[in-house]
Parts: sequence; C-alpha cells; structure tokens
Amino acid sequence: MKKLLYLVAGARPNFMKIAPIIRALQKHAEHFEFKLIHTGQHYDREMSDVFFEELGIPQPDYRLECGGGSHAEQTAKIMVAFETVCKQMKPDCVLVVGDVNSTLACSITAKKLHIPVAHVEAGLRSGDRSMPEEINRLVTDSISDWFFCTEPVGVDNLIHEGKPNNSIFHVGHVMVDNLLFQRERLSSQTEITFHSTALKKQYPRYGVITLHRPSSVDDSQALQAITCAFNKISKSLPLIFPVHPRTRANLDRFGLTMDEQVVMTGPLSYMDFLNLWKDAVVVLTDSGGLQEETTALGVPCLTLRDNTERPITIEQGTNILVGRDEVRIVREAEAIITGRAKVGRCPQLWDGHSAERIVEQLREVL
Repeated sequence: MKKLLYLVAGARPNFMKIAPIIRALQKHAEHFEFKLIHTGQHYDREMSDVFFEELGIPQPDYRLECGGGSHAEQTAKIMVAFETVCKQMKPDCVLVVGDVNSTLACSITAKKLHIPVAHVEAGLRSGDRSMPEEINRLVTDSISDWFFCTEPVGVDNLIHEGKPNNSIFHVGHVMVDNLLFQRERLSSQTEITFHSTALKKQYPRYGVITLHRPSSVDDSQALQAITCAFNKISKSLPLIFPVHPRTRANLDRFGLTMDEQVVMTGPLSYMDFLNLWKDAVVVLTDSGGLQEETTALGVPCLTLRDNTERPITIEQGTNILVGRDEVRIVREAEAIITGRAKVGRCPQLWDGHSAERIVEQLREVL
C-alpha cells in the first residue's frame, strides 16, 4: 500500500530543497504518493509557472495563503490552515525542510494530530537564540520523529540533545542536489538570455553581494559598516548587488549610498542569480544557504554574520565568517581578490544524491 507524504514549503528556498525529494519520490511511485503544500509564508511574484518548471516539479496541491503578520500571527494562521488540510486526507508522514515559520507550524500541527514528522536539514545550530530561525530549528527537532542531516555536526547536536541514534540519518544536502541539477540545466539553456549575462560581459571579473537579514540591515551602524566595506572593496573589484527590498528601503532610510562600482540591481530569479554567482571571484553574504552552495561549487564566500549554523562550510569549505567588522571584511576580500583565497573542499555526501538517500530511509521507517 502506498504511503502518503505531505511536503511542506513556505518560501522559495524551501521549494529548492523539496524539488530533489519530489524527483526522487517520482521514481518510487509504486511506494509513495505525495501532496505539495505551499503555506504562502512568503509571497513572491517570481513564484509563477516558470519557477516550478525551472525546478522540474509540479504546482502545489494546496496553497494556504498565510503570508504577512508577526511571527506569532503567521505561525497561528499556518497551523489553523494546515490542520484543515491534514484532516481532509491524513498523511502517513509530514516532511518539513529548513527553519522557517512554516517548518515549525506544520510540525506542531502534525504532531498534535498524531502524524509522524520528518525534518530535512535537521540538527543545525547557530547558538544564537535571538534568531527566529534558531527557535524554529530547536522546536521542530524537539518533536520530529526522523532527522535528515546535512553534515556530521547536525548528527552530533541531535545526539547531544537526546535523540535516538536510529532516527538520525546523515544524508548530505538536498540544496546541493538542486544546485547541481540546476547548474546542468543552465549549461543546456544557451538560448536563454539572463540579465546577469549582460552584467558578466560588462564586468568580466566581479564579486557578488546578498544582504537581507534584520541584524545586518535594520541596524544603522551595522549597515553603515557593511556599506563602507563594500565601497572600499569595489575599488579593487566591481561588486554586483541584487538588492532585497528590505535592504533597499533601509539604505534609503539611513541615507547610505553605494559607490559606482557597487552595481545595484533588482532581485534576480534563481537561475539568473546562479548564472551570476557561480563565476564570481567572491561572494559576500548573510544568507544561510548561499554559504553551502558556494562551498559546493568552490566559490570563495565571506559571511557577514557573527555565527553560523553551517560550520562545515568554514571547517571544510570556502566560507570565512567575518561578522560586520569593516576592517576584517575588507582584509579578507582583498586576500581573495589578490589570489590568496582559502582552499576548500566539498563535504562528504554533497554529491547530488541526498534526496535518493532520504526516500530510501523513508521507505524503511514507514
């Protein structure tokens, strides 16, 4: 008898993590059926038919439309809406990914309905409980039944927290599965003209910036230090900066400006952005996922945060944690620009087959 899985996503990065799992499940149609749940936590105009075609996955089966509001309001709306969906057709397992509010809300709802929960990207810890994502990780892992980890430290964290060894699986990273899949697609889509293609012709050697976290952009002093660092680096290397709406609004609010060699653009689609950063000299970011993606492709990365829940990118990969210290950001960037970049390697099991390992484990536990 087939097992029914509910796959939960709340934001674009979640779909990128779920896409490889869907492709793996489709290869095991005799064992599984699935429903894709889009909670609507983040509304994104780019999430159109083309987005799902890019990922090679079907449109969501349910759209809960639970965007907006405070963390509490959003979590509550998702829980109420998801409960209704679970009662319509009780699944054998709810699979959640990452650390967004949807991950937390749907995990709690499922457990209260006595539905097992599988958490993909489990066990990651930054140690910073001021981050909403850290709370979401801790609570989700406290009630999940099965844990799929991207790196050994995730396994160690879960064991330290008392989770049973036989429910923890080091499977690698589905985000890397998707990255390799999309890179292959990108190489075959030579007829598509991306906005980034024109930028790369104009700037043959360049760096890339992403910046969006409240701790980076909501604090005027932090954002000023980061802005000054970017302006100094751009004297040696042009920096291309697809600007998040929140960041752009705060640059205007604080009266901060970028030099001409910091090329500010609007947000880019996934494939357009991949086409840009994969060939960058350096990536400067406060993103979580981009730390891992740059490590997977061997691109030097400077993370503008004081901590990371992804230590393997520092211990083995190309990532360096530089905080928001202007002097250190510039120093490390200049080292990379002048050919003294840190040499990293791709971690174990980041091989494009993580989703297949997850599906095999689900077959066993279900």
